Amino acid sequence: MNEAVIHWGGAILGLIIAIILIFKKVNPVYALFAGAIVGGLAGGASLDETVNIVIEGTNSVMPAVVRVLAAGVLAGILIESGAAEKMAETIVGKLGDKKAILAIALASMIITAVGVFVTVTVIIIAPIALSVGRKTGLSKPSILIAIIGGAKAGNIISPNPNTIAVAKGFDVDLSQVMLHGFLPAIGGIIATVLIARLLSKKGTKISEADQLEKIHSKDKPSFGKAIVAPAVAIGLLAINPVGSLLHIDALASVKIDSMIILPFAGIVGLIAMGKFDRVIEYTTSGFNKMTGVAMILIGAGSIAGIISHSNLSSVVVNSIEAAGISGTLLAPIAGILMGGATAATSTGTIVAVGTFGNAIIDMGVAPLSAAIMVHAGATVLDHLPHGNFFHVSADAVKMNIRERMTLLPYETAVGFIMTIIATIIYGFIL
Repeated sequence: MNEAVIHWGGAILGLIIAIILIFKKVNPVYALFAGAIVGGLAGGASLDETVNIVIEGTNSVMPAVVRVLAAGVLAGILIESGAAEKMAETIVGKLGDKKAILAIALASMIITAVGVFVTVTVIIIAPIALSVGRKTGLSKPSILIAIIGGAKAGNIISPNPNTIAVAKGFDVDLSQVMLHGFLPAIGGIIATVLIARLLSKKGTKISEADQLEKIHSKDKPSFGKAIVAPAVAIGLLAINPVGSLLHIDALASVKIDSMIILPFAGIVGLIAMGKFDRVIEYTTSGFNKMTGVAMILIGAGSIAGIISHSNLSSVVVNSIEAAGISGTLLAPIAGILMGGATAATSTGTIVAVGTFGNAIIDMGVAPLSAAIMVHAGATVLDHLPHGNFFHVSADAVKMNIRERMTLLPYETAVGFIMTIIATIIYGFIL
């Protein structure tokens, strides 16, 4: 770790400034940059030192940014081709109305898990869920919890920006983070279904008017063609971890970066769907969808750089030791706090790793275990109202803000259960 040149109080002030600006609807990237500058100066660094630290912090996230932009190829192809929507429709259709809640949650989980960003998943699944929910008499809160819980579970096993960011932050393989997030994700799905069932008759009912904006304009591929891209991506990403688990050296030695795998899988899927002539259109759309995320990661890198050059982690570690709390808990706590502070899983993981990453490792936590616990923790409060996910999810099912606010404890419960499972397994058992 670099020598601390910034007082922890200044670093905390900078983070608070960034959060306040985000609450005030300032662009999150500028809010994070402003917080970083204020934090550096308030912490005792000169202007030149602050600028250098901010630049160093942004440089540290560049590997994750490059991989996120590469992932945009797969995401754009799945969304624009109609493949993601087709998969969702098929999953819900196969499970039927009697298992509507499970169908919605699984569809949301799978669509997110194959590389679709959570906010986009909600937009894709919402019209399908509204249709099924109206037929089966489910309430809006019930179907929205099913969508959100499923997306949270899928998000920790996906090649999405947050997973890429936490994997690179702790310098572990993306595929390993995805694979080892599976058990917490299963716990999240079970919790989601149980909570959604409890809410099935509570809250606003779905009306015919809520379904008027259903979109069926895309020339959607068959289900078999739609799953080619995610199947190729997951298959290639699984080679190394499966080889390691089964002690097959030939497979374990295969290491292909996600920067290559995800675009390649997208192109293969596009060819399978017979839409290669749309490659420029679809990949441009994917790039545009990921650009905003990439910029936020850069902003998060700047504030993380300031915090990592402060003595904050030492103060936190000393406080934990003095209180007699297990140092292992620092990983999930860091994810929870930073995910809540930024109201975003991807930004939260970057800031959590930059702030507490070295301290977590110094406490004897293995990098992979740290990545999984921080990642799960970041899903606990990533839905708070100062983030865009809160508002996008409300709009998707035409829910008013007051009713949307009542769902916050249930969303938190899903993320918290996944975090507990991740912490028990990777913090205390393994």
